[in-house]
Amino acid sequence: MVATDIDGTILGGNFVFTPQVKSCIKKLSQQDVKVVLVTGRMHTATTHVAQELGLDTPIVSYQGGLVKEQNGNILYEKTLDTKAAKDIILWAKSNGIHLNLYMNDKLYVEKDNESVKRYTSERGIPYTVCELDKIKLEHINKALAIDFNDAERVSGWVDYLKEKHPELYIVKSTPYFCEISNTEARKSCAVEFLTKYWGLKKEEVLSIGDQNNDIELLKAGGIKVAMGNGTDEIKKYADYITDTVDNNGFVKAIEKFVFKNEEIKCSE
Repeated sequence: MVATDIDGTILGGNFVFTPQVKSCIKKLSQQDVKVVLVTGRMHTATTHVAQELGLDTPIVSYQGGLVKEQNGNILYEKTLDTKAAKDIILWAKSNGIHLNLYMNDKLYVEKDNESVKRYTSERGIPYTVCELDKIKLEHINKALAIDFNDAERVSGWVDYLKEKHPELYIVKSTPYFCEISNTEARKSCAVEFLTKYWGLKKEEVLSIGDQNNDIELLKAGGIKVAMGNGTDEIKKYADYITDTVDNNGFVKAIEKFVFKNEEIKCSE
């Protein structure tokens, strides 16, 4: 299995897959390697990615909080506690923080501001504007606090929330995103579930990512690869640091570890 993050790993800032990445993933599938997308995105914001890449494997979304087959069958799911969600909503509202709230794979926000417009336009997803503290909270996938202008502020949120809510999984997924979810909604939990589900050994899993939320993803792999554009923190957990996403680092890592003994090159 190749368990890969999407944004910053196989998909660059222009949100377009290179021909090399597409070819590489196609050849992996032809060689009976299970390529699994492992992302912090919503499930509904990931299905079109799987379709574009020709993948029919289950999708891991919400940082590992949901493993869902493309026919809609849920294999693994861990949601956010309602009481904790209420606390997070109150914290965000009282501090003027933009919060994305995901329930039943739908996005809800308090205000129709530039943050949500930028976030949704880049990912092509709809959203509902409402007072988050006044709607019925149920089946919460995760919460996401955003500040596109101040990465240090986001780091402060992570530190504060980790101390205040040790029972939750709090992590930075980009310099501007603070992710809040169930403690078992980690990329490692989901990948380990699929490893057992398919009867694979850990050493048969290559995991690759670029951000701090991908540290958990790397932990689940027998071969741990960090992107050249990755954070300093994730690189500490890697067996190998590949090239950047803009230089097809994913492809180079696959050629090194998966096709190393074969006359197969992803770029062919």
